[in-house]
Amino acid sequence: MVDRSPTSVTGPSGAFGPVAPADGRRATPGRRLVVGAVSYLNTRPLVHGLASPTIDLRFDLPSRLADGLAAGRFDVALIPTIELFRGIGYTVVSDACIGCRGPVMSVKVFFRTAPERVQTMAIDEGSRTSVALASILLAERCGVRPRTEILPIGGRVSDTAADAVLVIGDRALGGHGGPAGDGGSFQLVWDLGDEWCRWTGLPFVFAVWAARPGIDGTSLAALEVALAAARDRGRRALAGIAATEAAAHGLTVAQCLGYLHDNLHYDLGTRERQALGLFADRAAALGLAPPVPAVRGPSTGAPAASGSAAGTATGGPAGAPAGPPAGPWR
Repeated sequence: MVDRSPTSVTGPSGAFGPVAPADGRRATPGRRLVVGAVSYLNTRPLVHGLASPTIDLRFDLPSRLADGLAAGRFDVALIPTIELFRGIGYTVVSDACIGCRGPVMSVKVFFRTAPERVQTMAIDEGSRTSVALASILLAERCGVRPRTEILPIGGRVSDTAADAVLVIGDRALGGHGGPAGDGGSFQLVWDLGDEWCRWTGLPFVFAVWAARPGIDGTSLAALEVALAAARDRGRRALAGIAATEAAAHGLTVAQCLGYLHDNLHYDLGTRERQALGLFADRAAALGLAPPVPAVRGPSTGAPAASGSAAGTATGGPAGAPAGPPAGPWR
């Protein structure tokens, strides 16, 4: 079960408690929940059969889902994990997530020069977590903090002369030519999931289901069951999803199935929570998010431990932080 106590997170001006949604709506029992999901291929297994008479399922880019949840346009949304640390009063409502335990394929940085020499980086308009992740890896491993510019959805890699280009989702997968076939000439490509996992020895979590303040416990309890069931149905139906979706994304069915089955991970477990804690710490250290003393989440009902608060463990590749958080969510 999921603890639905409201999150208390620290913002730039201090500690903030739960607040009413921007549009003033309160979610009451029996009202249809507005649920926002990512419009990329990676989300298909999480929403398999999710739409129902009690769930109004809508799709958009990760960045727009985050803005919509903050504005109260969604009751629950699959938001970039960095937004857990930036938002106010959010509650993680499911142990379903989008994560990886190695190469993720759909989150990449393409370099026109050596990473240590990057001064400018074009960032995918749809991204939030991946921008923070790329910034952490470049700062911690390469000692650079590049200026950023937006690469609009629908924009071509050839539209920017930036030293590095971050792309996510379907256009990072390589279908229909991908960035390398779109006027790009690159020296190196980072798969950010793989880079993080090899650097820290931990998985990475890109997105979680989060609720805004004001959603009643009865509605969230029902939604928790529905989200878990949708993920489990999706996992059983990966072959069918791949067969349906592959052509639209410029992939073969085998490539699509391999991506959904081998590159993505859909469970928010103990090590994933540890990874969230470490990610929060590194983001806060670079000023990418405020310090986060508590993010409520599933399973234990306890908040996620940050790396510094939980202590460190030995091990991990050279150049990584001292180690992953040793404790569970505090």
